Amino acid sequence: MAQGRYNRVVLKLSGEALAGNMGYGIDPSVIQSIAKQIQEVVELDVEVAVVVGGGNIWRGMAGSAKGMDRATADYMGMLATVMNGLALQDALETEGVPTRVQTSIEMRQVAEPYIRRRAIRHLEKKRVIIFAGGTGNPYFSTDTTAALRAAEIEAEVILMAKNNVDGVYSADPSVDPSARKYDQLSFLDVLKEGLAVMDSTASSLCMDNDIPLIVFSIMEEGNIKRAVSGDDIGTIVRGNQ
Repeated sequence: MAQGRYNRVVLKLSGEALAGNMGYGIDPSVIQSIAKQIQEVVELDVEVAVVVGGGNIWRGMAGSAKGMDRATADYMGMLATVMNGLALQDALETEGVPTRVQTSIEMRQVAEPYIRRRAIRHLEKKRVIIFAGGTGNPYFSTDTTAALRAAEIEAEVILMAKNNVDGVYSADPSVDPSARKYDQLSFLDVLKEGLAVMDSTASSLCMDNDIPLIVFSIMEEGNIKRAVSGDDIGTIVRGNQ
């Protein structure tokens, strides 16, 4: 069996990535494609945990901007991530990949509550873990969830799969054609330059716990496997340069 470069990874999927070109909701063809890519990584004998966003269904910040109580809006976003997590679990199990969903907000009829030791045990048994429900607290993004869970389960890297860019740029490439793509960055660079990689809380968590980040496009099939295999893909962000 081929081996990946990493033994345990956290894959961060945005909700928007699951919507594909629909822009809203869940595109079955996209989520099945992602499930097949995750299966390829599992076959490399790599332990995979997934953190899903919920922006394809509801964004807490958007609700808050329209006058909704911020905490209420964020809790609604957490519920959206659970819906995405269950959809991804179904797609993975269709591919024959044993999967467990763990949520920060208890809902035992549909998923396990998040328990760190149980999550690690699932990974050791080569089950894919999907972390849904964010951190369980308002005011924290799913990027922060990815950084927190990666630290807790001692993952070696966070794979940040993007649906609209293939790495980190100096500006939005869809707006500024002269935007420069970075091959490598430090988290201090990300924080100082205000680059839209992940929020400052998540970046600080990764930097403090020395967890590297690989930012790449999810739209090209096979990219998750390439990232895990150590191929030169996207942008890598480290604690120190």
